[in-house]
Amino acid sequence: MSGDGQNLVTEDVTVVEGDVATISCRVKNSDDSVIQLLNPNRQTIYFRDFRPLKDSRFQLVNFSNSELRVSLTNVSISDEGRYFCQLYTDPPQEIYTTITVLVPPRNLVIDIQKEIAVEGEEIELNCTAMASRPATTIRWFKGNKELTGKSEVEQWSDMYTVTSQLLLKVGREDDGVPVICLVDHPAVKDLQTQRYLEVMYKPQVRVSQNYPVQGLTREGEPLELTCAAFGKPQPTDMRWLRVDDEMPQHVVVSGSNLLISNLNKTDNGTYRCEASNAVGKSHADYMLFVYDPPTTIPPPTTTTTTTTTIPTTITDSRAGEEGAIRSVDHAVVGGVVAVVVFAMLCLLIILGRYFARHKGTYFTHEAKGADDAADADTAIINAEGGQNNSEEKKEYFI
Repeated sequence: MSGDGQNLVTEDVTVVEGDVATISCRVKNSDDSVIQLLNPNRQTIYFRDFRPLKDSRFQLVNFSNSELRVSLTNVSISDEGRYFCQLYTDPPQEIYTTITVLVPPRNLVIDIQKEIAVEGEEIELNCTAMASRPATTIRWFKGNKELTGKSEVEQWSDMYTVTSQLLLKVGREDDGVPVICLVDHPAVKDLQTQRYLEVMYKPQVRVSQNYPVQGLTREGEPLELTCAAFGKPQPTDMRWLRVDDEMPQHVVVSGSNLLISNLNKTDNGTYRCEASNAVGKSHADYMLFVYDPPTTIPPPTTTTTTTTTIPTTITDSRAGEEGAIRSVDHAVVGGVVAVVVFAMLCLLIILGRYFARHKGTYFTHEAKGADDAADADTAIINAEGGQNNSEEKKEYFI
């Protein structure tokens, strides 16, 4: 605890065990009064610049009328407590400073219940941080993921021992992953220890098709399959079988490979690869379906012209349809044009006849002599030629 006794100033000190603590007694307004420093037992450490206490760990750092500064090397737990600064004035002044000693954990150990675990098991891990001050905080990590443990604290005199328990269910993905025990303590940084998990697991099995490569399995063609298995320990027993049926006699099995040189429809079915180790057994299935062989087109025997036109007809039927549509369109357009032309010709003939009938103003001899008649009857009778000349009055139009 820091103190401020009128004209004296000091601060508390926190130090890690084994390090150096510095105690400072300062005078705000110096009047040449005597300054002295006392230990928790009120023994004088320094009187001005004189050290009456026979402890060589205390060394004078600075002395003046305004400050007395003393260092304490190799600090231990026994050095913890209140130290007094005194100023001989009238009346005397006194303040105290507190030295707090931090002790990092002496040891950090992880204990695993089982050195080798089996996939799916729950294992127990314990991490112990011994003899620290104050009590430490323990954190758990699996890889980069933080986990939650359960801690217990035991106090021995002024020291604390902390044990944290972690229950962990392991899987195959945990094999080779480090479990880290990390300490949070003011006296130490980045203090941690770790253990690598060793997990046994049953095989992982995978079947791959080597031939045909990403192609259909057709009748008459070969088929080659490969089985791959990984586990811990590594699988030693691997075999092929046909599910719900006997393996065809013409199938050749060589280690992890299965070969059918000439596929036929009777080979259809599910083929299984099994692998086992000390932990257990696993399998992977391959479902075979044999397709018909590819159809082949006989070589052409016609002329070059026929060879080029037949594929066109076969591969592009829409081209013929479009050609037929274009032919129909041309016929319709031609018929429409013919009708229009015929209609225009007829119209021209009618117009020609019409204009020929009404072309200009003309006179005939039919009414000659009718101008001098007294009435209409006389005009008709006197008309030149009368009915006897009717043949002469005919007009012809072409």
